[in-house]
Amino acid sequence: MLTSMQTAISGMNANGTNLSVIADNIANMNTVGYKKSTVAFGDVLSASVTGVAGAAQVGRGVYVQEVSPLFTQGSLQTSENSLDMAIDGDGFFVVSENGANYYTRAGNFSIDQDGYIVTPSTLRLQGYVADAGGNLTGTIGNLRLIATQTPANVTGDAMVSVNLDSTEAVQTGAFTLDGDGNGTANDPANYNSSTTLTMYDSQGGPHQVTLYYAKTAANTWQVHYVYDDPANAGELTEGNDGAATPASVVTTLTFNTDGSLNTVAGGASPQFDWGGGVTQNQAIAFDHTASMQYASEFAVLSIDQDGYASGALESLTISDKGEMTGIFTNGQTRLIGQIALAKFNAPTELVKLGGNLYGESTASGQPIVSAPGTSGLGDIASNTLELSNVDLAQEFVNMISAQRGFQANSRIITTTDELLAEVVNLKR
Repeated sequence: MLTSMQTAISGMNANGTNLSVIADNIANMNTVGYKKSTVAFGDVLSASVTGVAGAAQVGRGVYVQEVSPLFTQGSLQTSENSLDMAIDGDGFFVVSENGANYYTRAGNFSIDQDGYIVTPSTLRLQGYVADAGGNLTGTIGNLRLIATQTPANVTGDAMVSVNLDSTEAVQTGAFTLDGDGNGTANDPANYNSSTTLTMYDSQGGPHQVTLYYAKTAANTWQVHYVYDDPANAGELTEGNDGAATPASVVTTLTFNTDGSLNTVAGGASPQFDWGGGVTQNQAIAFDHTASMQYASEFAVLSIDQDGYASGALESLTISDKGEMTGIFTNGQTRLIGQIALAKFNAPTELVKLGGNLYGESTASGQPIVSAPGTSGLGDIASNTLELSNVDLAQEFVNMISAQRGFQANSRIITTTDELLAEVVNLKR
């Protein structure tokens, strides 16, 4: 009978442990990325009893065989923070501290004072780092956003598409600039239409270049490239050919009778001297091949050029493949990095470290690190958080079951105590 008391104690201990696990699950029902744990019991068999009916095995109670996390998908909740991320599928975020890697499903990241993407406990998010040109290097390291800036890009090519009014009169005089050299306005003369583009020097400084279209004959137009030349007392100057004795560059456009462009002749790459310690005699190639001539008013159909000023990071977008693209104040976009995910052959064998972190163990195997959406890894959902996978109703049912188990085992002890009391009373 004494052994029955020990058996009942094992049952109370096991159900007490189960209640502790259930309490932990309920306590973390609002913890981001939390994975609930389950308890597995095992029976204890330690004695054989021989009777008239033969040998029989008598158990000696129960023990907690394993407490393991359950990595089912948690519900996804929308967030206003672009750095809030959830993994839709298998995998863990990789975070690092002092060179040691840890793993988490909690994607509530932020930026620290040094610009690194970090967890609430300041561990740095790991990913594939991009170079200054926005190309992934294949090297996994700390993802960082601070001081991310696109350098200026000098204008080298420009495209201008216009419709030139075929009904315009031919200019009888040559295209001229005032050229008085006194810094006053010198409006061009003898042209039909114009449009202005913004070009960028080698330091990203903007400069205005105006294209003047002068009709010189039927179906024939000349294009003049005019800018404000700081070396010429602020007077307007035409783009030149860069020769020792520079001459103005003029492009001649000839159209077919149906209004389509026939030929582009003359210079199409004028050079500009912006002054101010930037690239001198900057040549810009102009593409006019999309222009046309119809009997309707002058219209700019499209203009484009490949230069831009430097820009600071303004906002961030994250794709389902974990690609982090920065949107900059100069309108440019650039890949900053790509989030890396890890998976394990036996994730239930990971070591819980607290703070939503897991550590690698011998039983879990080594991590398989790759980009989201590859190697069986899930996708990234930006502006989203994965909630705890705790089912409160199920936990209450489990709690009632564990409570009844504990109570029933305690009754075994009181019943056995009463039986022992009867044995003691036999002497009276």
